[in-house]
Amino acid sequence: MKGRNLHSWQVSVAEAKEIQRVLAAQVVRRSEIENPHLIAGVDISGVDSRGMARGAVVVLRFPELVLVEQSVATLDISFPYVPGLLSFRETPLILAACERLTVTPDLFIADAQGIAHPRRLGLASHLGLLLDVPIIGCAKSILCGRHGDLGEEPGTYAPLLDGEEVIGAALRTKRGVNPVYISIGHRVDLEAAAHWVMACLRGYRLPEPTRLAHLAAAGQLPAPKVEQARLSI
Repeated sequence: MKGRNLHSWQVSVAEAKEIQRVLAAQVVRRSEIENPHLIAGVDISGVDSRGMARGAVVVLRFPELVLVEQSVATLDISFPYVPGLLSFRETPLILAACERLTVTPDLFIADAQGIAHPRRLGLASHLGLLLDVPIIGCAKSILCGRHGDLGEEPGTYAPLLDGEEVIGAALRTKRGVNPVYISIGHRVDLEAAAHWVMACLRGYRLPEPTRLAHLAAAGQLPAPKVEQARLSI
């Protein structure tokens, strides 16, 4: 898979924020996925002492959730750490891994925010526009917004609000653990996002695609095929 060239990556913080504002208007908030056969998860490792990070994409066959392929890329991270601009640090890394896939996923789930973001363009939405794919943001913490009380029953969710706008939902995936925070990435709606995240659970807090992507980024996931690249931007 190759991403579209929507903008330069060599930008200032102010330019990055303006790019987010422009791209946010292009996010499709309706669902365009019905029967996915291949679902991908994406995640990255932390930046090491050399300024390097590893990004991973894993592809699972649905509904069995059997691992089909994984791709891992290692990249020099040069964009500064700025809250709300993590996609400018991390998206090139995920794109590098996606470009080495030999299969084309029908749906992506990212361990990241979608429109649950101050400028409505988190990494999931950014990546969705670049690849032009249906994608769900499924984060472990809140970047912005608030929600009310949430029941303990798996599948229970509460809207995530920024002012009066619904930007996502807190979704209970397992009893006794914190919820995940889902949001529209691109070409899905919030109801579909909740449905596919729940359909991808295998007894853990995180859906299987992003859980395995986390392991792959950490170098802890055996796979039938591993593509690695060492890149620098």
